[in-house]
Amino acid sequence: MITLTEKGAEKVHEFLASQGEPSAVSGLRVGVRGGGCSGFQYALAFDQQRDDDEIFEHQGIRLLVDRQSLPYVSGSTIDFVDGLQGAGFKVENPNVIAACGCGSSFRVADEEEVSAV
Repeated sequence: MITLTEKGAEKVHEFLASQGEPSAVSGLRVGVRGGGCSGFQYALAFDQQRDDDEIFEHQGIRLLVDRQSLPYVSGSTIDFVDGLQGAGFKVENPNVIAACGCGSSFRVADEEEVSAV
């Protein structure tokens, strides 16, 4: 399960409405990709649903997760923050065991351990 904070959901709704995206097949894609100094980086994007997606609905928003990313982001909460370093989405991920100093990449336990959660 992946959840959105109230502020995160509000920002996703605003963006989808401004783009005229059909909410029945569009949503916030949550994934990971290799990179950064700690191993993985989050990949958040507004996207259309794909055949192999796991779909979570929270606060009226469809959260789209590809099956390879699911073990790495399961249990996460996505928020929208507006601070001194700028505005954007922030992921609180219980699977992270280490993150880089700048916060742009992270590391999780071995995939086998994450899948058991």
